[in-house]
Amino acid sequence: MNHPQDISPRLIRLLLFSAFLTLLLWELAYADPPYSFCPNTSAYYIDGSPFKNNLEELLLSLNLSASSSKFYINTSTGNGTDRVYRVHMCLDYVTNENCGKCIATATNDILKLCPNTREAVVWEELCQLRYSDQNFFGQVNFTGNKDQHNSRNISQPQFKSVVKETLNNLTTEAAAFNLSAKMYATREVTFEDKTIYALVQCTRDLSGDGCNSCLKTAIADVLKCCYFSIGARLFSPSCFLRYEFYNFYGATSSVNGQGSGSGGRPKIWMIMIIIIVVSACLAMVLFASSIYCLANKKAWKRKKDVVCQRANNSTNPSVSSFHHRNFQGRYDPQAKAFPYIELAAMQAATDNFSDSNKLGEGGFGPVYKGLLSDGKEVAVKRLSFGSEQGSEEFTNEVLLIMKLQHKNLVKLLGFCVEGEERLLVYEFMPNSSLDVFLFDRSRCVQLSWSRRLNIIDGIARGILYLHQDSRLRIIHRDIKPSNVLLDNDMNPKISDFGMARIFAGSEGEANNTAKIAGTYGYMAPEYAMDGLYSIKSDVFSFGVLLIEIMSGTRNAGFHRSKRAPSLLAYAWQVWNEGKAMKLLDPLLIDSCCEDDFLRYIHVGLLCVQEDANYRPTMSSVVAMLKSEPGTLCQPERPAFFVGRFIDHDEADPDRLSFNGLSISNIGPR
Repeated sequence: MNHPQDISPRLIRLLLFSAFLTLLLWELAYADPPYSFCPNTSAYYIDGSPFKNNLEELLLSLNLSASSSKFYINTSTGNGTDRVYRVHMCLDYVTNENCGKCIATATNDILKLCPNTREAVVWEELCQLRYSDQNFFGQVNFTGNKDQHNSRNISQPQFKSVVKETLNNLTTEAAAFNLSAKMYATREVTFEDKTIYALVQCTRDLSGDGCNSCLKTAIADVLKCCYFSIGARLFSPSCFLRYEFYNFYGATSSVNGQGSGSGGRPKIWMIMIIIIVVSACLAMVLFASSIYCLANKKAWKRKKDVVCQRANNSTNPSVSSFHHRNFQGRYDPQAKAFPYIELAAMQAATDNFSDSNKLGEGGFGPVYKGLLSDGKEVAVKRLSFGSEQGSEEFTNEVLLIMKLQHKNLVKLLGFCVEGEERLLVYEFMPNSSLDVFLFDRSRCVQLSWSRRLNIIDGIARGILYLHQDSRLRIIHRDIKPSNVLLDNDMNPKISDFGMARIFAGSEGEANNTAKIAGTYGYMAPEYAMDGLYSIKSDVFSFGVLLIEIMSGTRNAGFHRSKRAPSLLAYAWQVWNEGKAMKLLDPLLIDSCCEDDFLRYIHVGLLCVQEDANYRPTMSSVVAMLKSEPGTLCQPERPAFFVGRFIDHDEADPDRLSFNGLSISNIGPR
C-alpha cells in the first residue's frame, strides 16, 4: 500500500518520465511517412463496385493476420477484372505487434492517399502495403521509387564509395534467397570515427534475381540523389534500403533527430502543450492516488487480518500450507470462484476413482467421470504419480491455463493438489473425442459434411485463440483427434494441455527442447527430429488432422494400404496428379461440395509443408478456409517421415505423450 510520504519521490520520478515522454514525442513528431504511389495510368473503381468489395475484404483479412506474419502474403480475391492482388511487408527487425499496428495504419492510409485507384502502394515507417488489379507477384517494379535523405551532408568523397560497397554486399547476401535470411540483411561498417548502419530487404514474392535487380536499381537511385547525405532511404514497391550513422534497426524510431526523413521539427508551442498536459494528468493521478491510500489504509489492514486468521484456523495443516503458499494475496479460499477442489469431494464424485467411472487413459494418467454434489457432470484427470513438477509450480501454471476462455477450448473448472494427488477437473463432454467417431465406420456416419466443416473451423479458431488472441500465447504441441472433444451438438473443443508451452517469441521463432513429447504422425518434422517447436508445429498438426477429417482415414498406419508411406504422402501424390477427389471419404460423396473439399485439402497441404517457414499462420488458415477457389498459393512438398509408423493397434498413440502438466517460458501479452 502506498503512503503519503511516498508520493513526493514518485512525483519526481513521474515528472522525469513525462519529460522523457515529451522528448520521445518530439522525435516522433517529425517522422514524415506515409509516402504513397498512385499510378496516373491506373484506372479507378467506384464505391459499391465488386472491386471495392473485394479490396475491403482483402484488407480486412490482412488486419486479422498482419500481427502474426511480418512478411508478404501473396493473396488475392475476386474474379476477372474485379480480382485484387495484395502484398505486405514489415521490416524484419520489427516485432509482430508493431507490424500489426503498422499494417493497420497502412490499410487506412492507402485508401485515403490513393482514393478509388485500382493500384496503389503506401510506405509507412516500418512497413509497406501494395495492391493492384494486375497480378504482380514475382515481378520487379521500379516505378514509383521514392527517396528520402538527411539534410546534413558529409564532405569526404570516399564516403560514397563506402556506402556503395556496403549496399552492394548486402544485396548479394539478401538476394541469395536464403530463407533463414528472409531476403533481408544488415551490416555495420566503420567510416573514420563513426559507424555506418545499413539495411536492405525485398518482398518475398521475388526470386533471388528479382531481389538483386530491385536493390541494384535502388542503390543507383539513392547514390544519384543522396550520396552526400549522412543518411538516406529508398522506398520501392518491391524492395527497401536504408543507411544511417546510428543503429536504426535496433529501435523503431530515429534517434536524436538524425533520421533520414525530411520532416521539420514541431513548433515550440506544441511541445509546451504536450508538457503541460502530461504533467497535469500525472499530478491529478497522484493526487487521487494519495486520497485513495489514506481512505483505504484501515480497511486494507482489517482485510489482511481476516485472511491471515482464516489460514491459521484451517483444520487441515497440509491444505492450510497449500493455501498460504499458493493463494495468499491472490484468492480468498471461501470465495465461490475459488478453483481449488478438495480431494474428498473428488473421491466422492468419482466413487473413489472406481473403474466403472473410468472414461479412458492417456500418457498423463486415467480420466474419470464425476458427479458433483450439485448434480453437475465433470471429467477428472488424475495425473500419474511421480511427476517432476512441485505443487507450487503446478498450481501457478494451472491458474494460468484457467485464464483461457474460448468456445472451442475445453474449460478447466478446478484442480486439486494434496500429497501425491494432482487432479484436473474439466467440463464433461458427452460425445467423447473426435477419433471415436472419425475412425469408427459405424459411428462416422454421424460426421456429416456440414459437421466436418464446422469441426475443422472450430479447431482452427481454437488454435488461433491460443496462438494470438488469448492473454497468453500458447503452443499446444499435441493437436490430434483424441484431444478434440465433442459437446452435445458435436461442436469441437480442444483439450489436454499437458504438453503446452507458453511462449513470447515472434511468429517464426522456434524454441528448443531436449525432451520430445507428442504423438508421431502429428509431429512436425523439425520437432520430431531436432526438438524445435513453434506455432508452426501446431499448424502442421492441424494440417494432418484436417486431411484425416476430410478423408476419414488415419495418418498413422496408412502405409499398410500399400498406396503410399503415409496419408500425407498419398495426399501429395493425388493432388499433383489432379485426382485429389480420391481422398474424399466415400460417406461424403453425395453431400460434399467439390470446390470446398479441394480448398480444404489445399489448405491442409499448405499446413504440412516440410519447411516451417512456408506454412501459414493460423490467422491465415482461418482466412483461407473461407477464401475463394484459386486464390491460394501452391503448396510445397510435405514432410514424409522416414521409417515405420506406429500402428494404432500396435500401441496407443496417447501413451507417446509426456506425463503431467508442463508449461514454461511464460510471456503474458
